[in-house]
Amino acid sequence: MRARLAGMVAVVGVLGACGTGTAAPPLEGPGVLTLDKAQPPTPGGEVGGASTEFATAKDRSMWLKLSDTEKDVDRLAKLDVDKTAKGAMYLEPRTSAWFDGFRGPFVYQDLAGDIVMHARVKVQGKRGARPRRTFSLGGLMARVPDSYENPNWVSITTGTTDTPGRIESKYTGDGSSKPKEVAAKGGWKEFVLARVGRMCAALYKEEGGEWKVADRWATEFPEVLQWGVTAYTDWDSYGPLKKNHEKANARQVRGTPDLRMTVDYVRFLRPELPDYADPLNPASVPDDVLIKVLTPADA
Repeated sequence: MRARLAGMVAVVGVLGACGTGTAAPPLEGPGVLTLDKAQPPTPGGEVGGASTEFATAKDRSMWLKLSDTEKDVDRLAKLDVDKTAKGAMYLEPRTSAWFDGFRGPFVYQDLAGDIVMHARVKVQGKRGARPRRTFSLGGLMARVPDSYENPNWVSITTGTTDTPGRIESKYTGDGSSKPKEVAAKGGWKEFVLARVGRMCAALYKEEGGEWKVADRWATEFPEVLQWGVTAYTDWDSYGPLKKNHEKANARQVRGTPDLRMTVDYVRFLRPELPDYADPLNPASVPDDVLIKVLTPADA
């Protein structure tokens, strides 16, 4: 599928012109993509150049901070690479939130086209295995640029919601967030956040477990999105500002943040899907097939 770094040579073709050259679709509706015909995403190329192993402190320069690029409050107390955590990116957010119109920290790269973002992350509390403050979460996000006034993004995160030990997938369209949660163990997790045509999807794998589909959403996102990592914490401390995101976003809310996140790597790949398959339709692309299409062959 098409994918490139924003600002580079324009990609030729559209979703309908990509694929693996499989059989023509049936006369009515999408065809069914079977597991034996599905192909895992391909590494390398232009989009692969955005992948980061966080092996040295120099890798920090590849990543932009939303607070810098869109002139917002800096809600990250700590951000470094190969310093606090050897061979990893490390983040500690201040009191913050990504929900409806509320804004939190975000570290990203601008990428265009169809993308698979694959990362390994660990989210902990500052003094324990799990964050204690409500809605303290960290993970992956893909966001429409310059969308402060009309927020549009998708994410998959882990940590504490109302309950400790959760994975949350969330679609926010025009400032309205729709989260979905499942129970999760502590420790390292692998996440995938992907876009193929009009579909975005979130997948996860707990350490020693199997890949699972958290959600898939129909979206109308533009060609270029911001792809990266987010961490936010301490919804409790917003108090009366929970009803007024504009006032909350205008300043740093003082509270008791309780989250630290370690990111082992972030890798970008190109999804491959035959023309006839509709990834928004589980009858056309079942969950086990979507997993094969959106997760690296060796993951």
